[in-house]
Amino acid sequence: MTTSLPDTTAGTKPAAAPPKQSESPVGQLRHRPEVGALIGTISVFVFFAIFGGEKFLAPAGAASWLNIASELGIIAIPVGLLMIAGELDVSVGSVLAGSSMTLAIVSGHWGAPMIVGIVCALGLGLLTGLLNGILVTRTNVHSLVVTLATLSGLAGLTLGLSRVTTGTTSVAVSPDPLSKTLFGKLIAGQFEVAIFWWLGLAVLVTVVLQMMKYGNWIFAIGGDKESARATGIPVNKVKIALYMASGFGAALVGVIQTILYNGAQVANGQSFVFNSIIAVVIGGVLLTGGYGSVVGVVLGTLTFAIVNQGIYYTGWNSDWASLILGILILAAVLMNNTFRRLALSYKPRSAKKA
Repeated sequence: MTTSLPDTTAGTKPAAAPPKQSESPVGQLRHRPEVGALIGTISVFVFFAIFGGEKFLAPAGAASWLNIASELGIIAIPVGLLMIAGELDVSVGSVLAGSSMTLAIVSGHWGAPMIVGIVCALGLGLLTGLLNGILVTRTNVHSLVVTLATLSGLAGLTLGLSRVTTGTTSVAVSPDPLSKTLFGKLIAGQFEVAIFWWLGLAVLVTVVLQMMKYGNWIFAIGGDKESARATGIPVNKVKIALYMASGFGAALVGVIQTILYNGAQVANGQSFVFNSIIAVVIGGVLLTGGYGSVVGVVLGTLTFAIVNQGIYYTGWNSDWASLILGILILAAVLMNNTFRRLALSYKPRSAKKA
C-alpha cells in the first residue's frame, strides 16, 4: 500500500482526511483513529459498571484502575509515538527497574539528596534511549531485536550491580517531603499524583503531535521513512529523540514507584514490557506505523486498566481476566482496522464547477 507524505511544514495529522462540508459531526468521527478506542473504553466501562456494581464505581474502585492507567500511560504515550514512527521499544521494563534501583541506591543506600538520585534515575532512562536509538539507526537491525537485547542486558546489569553495591535486590529509601508531594503523594488517600503527570504528558505530546511540524515528521517516518528522508526530514535524529523519550517515560515511572513505595526491587517493571504495547494497540496505533493519536493511546490505556482491575469487582474468577483481555485486543485490532480503512478510503467531494 502506498502511503502519501504529509506537508512537513503544517501541523495537521496525515492519517485523517478532511471531512465533508455536508457531513454531520457524528459522521466525521468515523474518520478519526481514536474512535475504535473510545467505543472500547465506553463498552468495558459500562460492562464492569453493571457487573461490578457500586464497588467498581466507588472512589476506591476508580482509584484502582486510574492508578494503573496513569503509570502505564506515562510509558505508553512515548511508546505509542515510537510505534507511529514504525519502531518498537520493549526495553521499558528494565529501564523502569534500573531507574528505580538507581534512585534507591544513590539516595537510599548512599544517602545522597533525593534530587541527585532522581536526576541519576532519569539520566539512566535518557542514556538507555540514546543507546537504543543509535543502535537502531546505525545498524539497521530491527528495533525489536535491539530493545530485546537492551531489556536483557540492562536487567542483568541492574541485578549484578545491585548485589555488588548493596548485597541485596531490594533497597529502601526515605523521600523528603517535596519529593513525596511531587511523585509519591496519594490524593484523598487513594489517587496517585502520577495521574496528573500522565494527563500533563498527554496534553504536551498532543500539542507536539498535532500542532508542530515535529508531529508531522513522526507520521511521515512511520508512513515511509525513505520518502521522509528524501524530503529533508532528519529521520535518524527523530528516532533517537523518540527512543530517549521512551526511556525517560519508563524512568519517570520508576521514580514515581520508588518514592510512592519508599523503596525499589530489581524485579520491578517487567509487566510494562508488553502491557504498554497492548495499550497502544488497543488505542488504535498500528504496528506498521504511520497511524494513531495520543487520545487513542490514553483511551487504550484506560481500557486496559479497567479490564485489568474490573474483573476483581465482579466476583468472578480472576483467571478469566486474561481471556477477556485477549478478546479485547483482537476486537480492538479488528475495529481499528475498520476505522482506518474508512479514514483512508474517504475522499471529500470535489468543488462544483461554476
